Order: sequence, then C-alpha cells, then structure tokens
Amino acid sequence: MTRLFYSLAIAAAFSVSVGLSAQTIKSQIVENGGTGPYKAVVVGDESLPAFTVYRPQDMGAAGKLPVILYANGGCANSTTEMRFLLNELASYGYIAVGIGPYDEDDPNEKWAGVLRTMGVTAKKMILSNGQEVKMASAEERQKLDEQMRKQMEEALKQQNKAKAPAPSERPFQTYPGQLLEAMDWLTAQNADPKSEYYHKIDLDKVVAMGQSCGGAQVLAVAHDPRIKTCVILNSGIGDMVMQGATQENLKNLHTPMLYLIGGPEDVAFPNAAKDYERIKELPVVMINTIDGHCGTYYERNGGAYAVVVHKWLDWQLKGQAGQSGIFLDDDCFRALYPEWTEVRKNW
Repeated sequence: MTRLFYSLAIAAAFSVSVGLSAQTIKSQIVENGGTGPYKAVVVGDESLPAFTVYRPQDMGAAGKLPVILYANGGCANSTTEMRFLLNELASYGYIAVGIGPYDEDDPNEKWAGVLRTMGVTAKKMILSNGQEVKMASAEERQKLDEQMRKQMEEALKQQNKAKAPAPSERPFQTYPGQLLEAMDWLTAQNADPKSEYYHKIDLDKVVAMGQSCGGAQVLAVAHDPRIKTCVILNSGIGDMVMQGATQENLKNLHTPMLYLIGGPEDVAFPNAAKDYERIKELPVVMINTIDGHCGTYYERNGGAYAVVVHKWLDWQLKGQAGQSGIFLDDDCFRALYPEWTEVRKNW
C-alpha cells in the first residue's frame, strides 16, 4: 500500500472561523492561472486557516461559482500535490476549498519522490516542469511496500479502536467532517456583505472530491444533502473500514458518482471495482486509465485527469450536456482515450 493512502503523522489543530469575514492574507499564481477563461489564484484566508482556497482571480467575471470540496491523498493536511489539478479547475469558474493550510511548497518536488516509488512502467513520468522521474529499483520498491504495509496495519489498528483516539493518537492528519466545515464557511461567506465572496458562490452546485484516502473521507460525508455529485479519484472503500467509511456508506449515496481510477496497477483498483458493483441504483461511471495510483496530477495543468474532472463538473454542476460525451458515448470516449476503459450504469 502507498504513502498516498495512509499517513501516521500527528494531527494538527483545525478551526473554521465561520463568524469572520473572509480576508485574503496570502496568495500565489500557479501555472499562469490555468488554461480556463477565468485565471485562477491560490489563496490563504485568515478566517480559514486550516484550508486552502482555489478560485478565479476575478470572481465577478465568472458568475456564481460552483463549489469543490476537496480531501487529499493520504488524508494529508496539504493540497500541494493536487495544486495543478485544483488550480486548473478553478480557472474554469469554480471555487475549490481543500483541506490543509496555505503553503507555497513546490508540487514538482513533492511528486518527484512519490513517482519514483509509485510510478507505473507504462509511460515516462514527466513532471510539470519537464523533469523526467526515474523509477526506483525493484529492491527499493519492495522495501518501501513492506514499510507502507506495516504503517497501514498500524493505522487501521488505531482507526478501528472502539474508543475514539485522542488528537495526539490519531493515525491520520485530517478528518472527513472538515469537508462539511468548509461548506459551512462558504455558506457563511456567501451571506456576509463584508466578505469578498458575498453572493458569488452557488451553494446549490457542490461536488465532494477526494483522492486515495481522501476518497474515503468523501464517502463518509457524501450523505449530506448539500452535495450534488461525488468524484472519487484513485480510491474506493471496498471491504475496508477507513475514516469512518465502510461499504455501508455506499447505501447512503444520493448523487451521480464518478470513479476515476489508474487501472490494475492502482492500489485502489480492487476497492473501486467492488464499490461499482455495490452501487445498485445511482448513476455511476468508472473510468480506468493506465496511470496507476498517481494519475496525471503531476503533469502540466493536472494532465488528462483534470480534463476529465472538468468535463464531469461542467456537465453535473453547470448543466452543460455537451460535456457528457466521454461519459455516455463509447465512441466519443474511445476516440479521446483509446488506452483507457470505461463502464457505466443506471443512466
């Protein structure tokens, strides 16, 4: 199992100051603001210290912004590894709030180590900055896999204790309820005349999205009626118990679901397949790529995964039926992604 799926770091303190008006205190422009028509900015807000905001620089130009609630791989307390993806989505007229305080770490540096030990052999691993990442040797990968397996066992042992662990004992850095805390903050800011987000957020159009362990966090809160669709990236609960989610949570889903998985080399592949089989009535699409557990998030502007997620959100949240082709039309899907596979049901 992988570092992206589990983390044994000690938890930090979390807070959402829903009673305070939003106040940008730090910001950065990433990849020239993305490729969309509304150039994006990454924001640290004084009233939201445990989260990072990705939004258009000129929010008035984009109209009311649909919402992305994002949980990280490894249930980590940082959005750095998904900076390219979230920035790209924001440039198409979305506001994304990701778990983890604002930072200016270099995503390429973080991804270099991840890809070296977790990359797939099906393609060259080229970072956003053009650097090629060489794979670790088989011996190195075997040692790391054994280390991660032990960490996973210890994490699950702690997670499954009957008594809730104290903050200093928590095996994960973050918790599912933070996604709903972010939604509460957005709701408060949208109603606050003093906030820069006043009447600029479309609270009726909300996606909960998470990668790897973050996907389990999404499933744990996906019953919330404010959530209108879910995107599960390189994740699935299968028969596991993680972050308060089990296969029973699949029965509480109420929205269309997209599973975007990295194919058989993705550690999440078996769990995602079980989830797909167990979702009986809801519309669901599962796409499998050749990219393994790391997807294409390290590529420029988030790569093909960002394109697929953008099309899903434009269809599900903005009602752009023309974006549904790759999800509902086999010929369209094969023409664009001939090496990938897709299944769907209940449409």
